[in-house]
Amino acid sequence: MKSYIDLIQQTFEFPTMEFHVNEDNELLFNNVPLMDIIEEHGTPLKLNYLPKIGEHIENARMFFRNSIKRFNYKGNYTYCYCTKSSHFSFILEEALKHNIHLETSSSFDVPIIRELYRRGKISKSTFILANGFKRPLYTQYLSELINEGFNAIPILDNLKEIEAYENSTTAESVSFGIRIATDEEPNFAFYTSRLGIRYNDVNQLYKEKIESNPRFKLKMLHFFINSGIKDSAYYWSELTRFMFKYCEMQKMCPDLDSIDIGGGLPIQTSLQAGFDYQQMIDEIIENIQWICNKNNVPVPHIFTEFGSYTVGESGAVIYKVIDKKLQNDKELWYMIDGSFITQLPDSWGMNQKYIMLPINNWDNPYQKVNLGGLTCDSQDFYNSEMHSSDLYMPIIGDDETQYIGFFHTGAYQESLGGYGGIQHCLIPAPKHVLVDRDPEGQITTRVFANEQDSESMLRILGFRDESYVQPLPPADDDDNETSTEDKNGKSKNGVSEAIAPSKPKPAKKTEETELAGAKN
Repeated sequence: MKSYIDLIQQTFEFPTMEFHVNEDNELLFNNVPLMDIIEEHGTPLKLNYLPKIGEHIENARMFFRNSIKRFNYKGNYTYCYCTKSSHFSFILEEALKHNIHLETSSSFDVPIIRELYRRGKISKSTFILANGFKRPLYTQYLSELINEGFNAIPILDNLKEIEAYENSTTAESVSFGIRIATDEEPNFAFYTSRLGIRYNDVNQLYKEKIESNPRFKLKMLHFFINSGIKDSAYYWSELTRFMFKYCEMQKMCPDLDSIDIGGGLPIQTSLQAGFDYQQMIDEIIENIQWICNKNNVPVPHIFTEFGSYTVGESGAVIYKVIDKKLQNDKELWYMIDGSFITQLPDSWGMNQKYIMLPINNWDNPYQKVNLGGLTCDSQDFYNSEMHSSDLYMPIIGDDETQYIGFFHTGAYQESLGGYGGIQHCLIPAPKHVLVDRDPEGQITTRVFANEQDSESMLRILGFRDESYVQPLPPADDDDNETSTEDKNGKSKNGVSEAIAPSKPKPAKKTEETELAGAKN
């Protein structure tokens, strides 16, 4: 019978730049031996391979640089990171090593901006593109940034928003953007996006609220569609419509010199041939330039706000098969030591597919299986892939251990899953490990967070006095032994020594978070 590696090599071009199998029939991810990570930290395990973040940023810059040179495009390109994709400090600090700028969507983004500035990770010249439907706390925070000299640009999302800045800003010059409300895809529930200002209202907003104020300037138009950047009639139609609006506005507003074409650059969700990024960006640049030339308007500077593209392919989640269950003659379940609903919520909520591969036993024969999660919910399963309606895994004996990896999971899953909080069936957040390389290229790992423990949940649920603070684990190598499984996969005490969240503060009687925007 053919082995699992035979199946993969017959289905895809394998090995790839990211994935290959060593002589022990174990998977390597970006040349990182995953079994070594598992033996040290146990499962379930989330990890981020940090060098992938910078690699993607520099690749995108290269694609735009190539296109700008090819078409002799006179505008500049600026790379922004969409913070809502992943707010973790290690993600932001890694991305900021590459001289990027930031896009926000919540009032609670602003304290993060201030902390990054305090740490010297950004300067006041860093672009802060502030998207989202803004409640008073958000506009207040943005006004304070502007007054202090930060390069913050509120992207107006509704007609009344600009009124919040008329009295709260004191800077001599305040730059604004306007988000245009695009039409949705033909099969969507609504015709026009709820986000942004409709085309017919843009001119009036500019005339009445921006042009009439000597301190205000319209510098940018913003465009984003939920499908992301895709070679489809829908995408090109919306981009063309947007660019004609830019040309119309630029003729009446000389200060307008930039566009933000949003995010949505796709990432790989299968081992099948990847996306031709260079060709797509060539076509975007060519279309923008053609429309501007046709209207005798200078081409704009181009901003993007890539989120999933920046961090998605850095992430992975690793599980152990803890049981096999044959529920009838045909349906075999591999039960994992985690939950898809709580740890990969997009796989449940929007049927998102990821690259899914076994970590070991690649020389074993294979069979069709279903993967089952730990919760009691019937929807906690994963049973198909992007390229196939079936899912195959190595056949394992009773004395064999199987590990499974889900890859390119680095965007949105922690925030959607409610990281550090209460999860369905009280499934704990898994241990989180950061993988990096030192200046000599050697692999390094460090624990960002141990597996969530029961005490942190008891406090959140009100079963513990607020004075309770979970003690920190030891700062030495013993941290690596706090997983619920040891190196041999045996269960430990069942309660990990996770780092609990800090003591909660009393809730303020002000606005909480204003979330906005589709995934970028």
